[in-house]
Amino acid sequence: MAIHKKTYACYAGPLTPEWSRFLVPARYAFEELRARRFFSLFLLGTLLCPILCALVIYLRYNVAALKALQLDAGRWVPIDEGFFLFFLGFQSMLSFFVVAIAGPGLVAADLAHGALPLYLTRPLTRRGYVLGKMAVLAVLISLITWVPGLLLFALQWSLEGAAWAARYGRIAFALLAGSWVWIVVLSLIVLAISAWVRWKPLAGAVLFLVFFLGGALGNASNELLRTHWGQLLNLSHLIGTVWVRLFGRPAEPGAGAVFFRVQARGGQTPEWAVWGMLIAVCLLSLALLNRKLRAVEAVR
Repeated sequence: MAIHKKTYACYAGPLTPEWSRFLVPARYAFEELRARRFFSLFLLGTLLCPILCALVIYLRYNVAALKALQLDAGRWVPIDEGFFLFFLGFQSMLSFFVVAIAGPGLVAADLAHGALPLYLTRPLTRRGYVLGKMAVLAVLISLITWVPGLLLFALQWSLEGAAWAARYGRIAFALLAGSWVWIVVLSLIVLAISAWVRWKPLAGAVLFLVFFLGGALGNASNELLRTHWGQLLNLSHLIGTVWVRLFGRPAEPGAGAVFFRVQARGGQTPEWAVWGMLIAVCLLSLALLNRKLRAVEAVR
């Protein structure tokens, strides 16, 4: 409109609280994901394992059902740290595929279409933008990992009693802490890849390369150099090592769950080295995000 008419006015309505502004980009990202039917079906499919695990726990304490199905309760898998460690590993593997579908487009689309300056001209900081995108991945992974895990823990507690909870109480903390280690590491890696690789299929392929190629390079380094330090390149091994320590199990080769088994041979990877490498990966991902997420970019 022409300025000389002086009919414009500043917005005088209510403002979103500063602490919750990061939820605005997260809300729109969720709406876009909800419109993708294949993604919704795949997300529903991740509930199959929790349902089967709940059925296993229930049948152990239902004598009538066991007799009707002619099953022997003594031959069932014990409900202990190993049971929940397997559950966490299997569900986290599924969450990896969910994030591989949902994550590459979270930042890449905004950068490819020049939308980032429009975000940052609003009362939204770069930190809020990153938190909003991370919130999308955190909610998705949480709904697959620690939320159903704690529900299974509560079901087992209600059926077995307080004595079981007193003995295996660390499982609840291990589920929550182990899931959040996975959430933070995976979310930062995915956002960094999405910021640098703007083509969604290629970004998803790079995510798989980071995990699988890193494991292959780690194993090759161990074989060539006769060491176990090469496993620091294997993110699955690092996550598995953290998990077995949280669940109170020895970090021996083969320990862990499904995709996150400890791989080291010829010696155990020190816990300080594992945590140091995970922190380094997160810091590197943040540095890559900081390099790309700018309101103004000079292009030659």
